[in-house]
Amino acid sequence: MSDTASTPATGPLAGLTVIEMGTLIAGPFCGQILGDFGANVIKIEDPKVGDPMRQWGRSLPKGLSPWWPVIGRNKKSVGLNLRTPEGQALAKTLIGKADVVIENFRPGAMEKWGMSYEALSADNPGLIMARVSGFGQTGPYSQRAGYGLIGEAMGGLRYVTGEPDRAPARAGISIGDSLAAMHSVMGILMALHHKEKTGKGQVIDAALYESVLAVMENLITEYDLTGYVRERSGSVLPGIAPSNAYPCKEGELILIGGNGDNVYARLTEAMGRPELKDDPKFVDHASRGAHQHELDGIVADWTSTFALPDLLALLESQGIPASRVYRAPDMLEDPQFAARDAIVSVPHPVFGSVKMQNAFPKLSATPGKVRWPGPELGQHTADVLAELAGVTPAKLAELKAAGII
Repeated sequence: MSDTASTPATGPLAGLTVIEMGTLIAGPFCGQILGDFGANVIKIEDPKVGDPMRQWGRSLPKGLSPWWPVIGRNKKSVGLNLRTPEGQALAKTLIGKADVVIENFRPGAMEKWGMSYEALSADNPGLIMARVSGFGQTGPYSQRAGYGLIGEAMGGLRYVTGEPDRAPARAGISIGDSLAAMHSVMGILMALHHKEKTGKGQVIDAALYESVLAVMENLITEYDLTGYVRERSGSVLPGIAPSNAYPCKEGELILIGGNGDNVYARLTEAMGRPELKDDPKFVDHASRGAHQHELDGIVADWTSTFALPDLLALLESQGIPASRVYRAPDMLEDPQFAARDAIVSVPHPVFGSVKMQNAFPKLSATPGKVRWPGPELGQHTADVLAELAGVTPAKLAELKAAGII
């Protein structure tokens, strides 16, 4: 393999072969996580343009994207035209040697290419197939186009995100896609455990809207039992106080979680207002929630007299949960991030190195690792096809000339 791909795989998934056929975020983030923990992830891409993530984000020199080094990391790129019979045949050969295949095309696309689970598993009964789509493989909406924002809307997240007097807000990241990817990883790991016991693979059907719905706490049950429809509440959680973003002297914001009885008592002491602890309006959780707006105003008046660093130091000394609102530069300067290697510098052939988030969670015996950033399009085509499909150099030249690879 190439220099980068020859980096030895470590981690609990070392030895696992994964074929990633997805694009954008939902499927590729699933592959990224598996690759972070040692899986041999072979990404099949259109040989002419590759994954659209290669162009997303702010443009960098040579047309490179800041997205691609992260979501493409620890993967081998194979350029393969899946819309040709020859490309489909090669893909089937690679999948026949794999443990897992990931795809996030619209339901029916794999079947159209002759790559249904039944066809792929006929000669590979232990194959695990993770299928990520907007609405799942079944149901009346299954054929609809479904991006992450649609899953966030249908799963209930968009409606409760933002300020109450404004339209629903975006979370700031493609959280619907990422949740679907993480649920796909969970499904793959559970399927691998089942395979260890039975030798049989299975299909993971991960829908974007269901992946969002899964994290919506008691939203459905609360409505079912009380008729209450949860609404947007901005930076507060209704009935939980004080727990909000508060202003500091220089206009910066500080987040304070002072809603537990013991924590609230310590906060009143730090504020020099111990009488607030016994005030009937604030004496317990329910009363503080009922007078949330008034209490937040009192806390905000106090925090606005402090510079942010001084207030953080004071609250830390009193054991009161608090934090600045972190941005990228704050993360790069923070000692907690540094002590845990939460952000790593990864060698890059163009930029020398790039900084990105590490592999999480941390495992004590078999931790994950970022071995290389997203590869060039088709960087590993020849090596992978020769190794797993037995394609000769002469045949490779023929396939390249025909636009198949």
